[in-house]
Amino acid sequence: MDIYNFGKELIVEAGKFIEMRMTREFQIDSKSNPNDLVTDVDRETEQFLYTKILERFPDHLIIGEEGHGQNIQDTKGVIWIVDPIDGTLNFVHQGENFAISIGVFIDGEPYCGLIYDCMKRDLYHAKYKNGAYLNEHALLPAENISLNQSLIAINPKRVLGEETRSPFFKIMAESRSVRSYGSAALEFAMLAKGQISALLFLKLYPWDYTAGVIITEELGFKTSDLYGRELPLLSSSSVISGNPKIHSEILEYFTGDKRLYEYHEKIHDS
Repeated sequence: MDIYNFGKELIVEAGKFIEMRMTREFQIDSKSNPNDLVTDVDRETEQFLYTKILERFPDHLIIGEEGHGQNIQDTKGVIWIVDPIDGTLNFVHQGENFAISIGVFIDGEPYCGLIYDCMKRDLYHAKYKNGAYLNEHALLPAENISLNQSLIAINPKRVLGEETRSPFFKIMAESRSVRSYGSAALEFAMLAKGQISALLFLKLYPWDYTAGVIITEELGFKTSDLYGRELPLLSSSSVISGNPKIHSEILEYFTGDKRLYEYHEKIHDS
């Protein structure tokens, strides 16, 4: 079995593990702040994925949100970038609207992306240059509409600081409306399905965005940081993703904003 088909089977199996684990009590802890939650289920699911991947491919590398492989220094070889539960706040408070996210890269180049909406049992998946799918159905190419015609995803709470408020609020005002779903992976899935036209984040990590980028780029969406640069595989980044027209429009809001640029570089160096 190749990596792609193995990954599709594995992520569904991990989803079943989460559903089973949700029937028993689990512990909730906080990480960087009281709103940055992690549970036993996050850690156990990452360990489940880690063990299964290395049983099948012992020479592969794995980066996981909850600690596996975060000392990796370069992109040589096969790297699995894993978020066992993207949307832990939703998992804790709602019991739904969370996903497993897996991006696979070979020598730094995209190989496949997988996002599994656990409670809907929907699998979004793509193998590089082979199209993108929701379960067994091909997803449609990006519709090239402008910001003022668009529903976009953004996390307003993250952009309330003095340095960030102005351009983000202008973008929100120009759009048709704004949504915040609490899971970057599911927002990439909504982008792929055409339910939103763009998403915009000040800071995400590779396990948040790599799978979504692979899937949506198969459909003609463009992704970069706030300044048009390629996203890194081994560090945090801001993220803009949307159809080519809206991506270009959003980038213009950040051009020449020296104060925001300095703030942006500072938070991604920390």
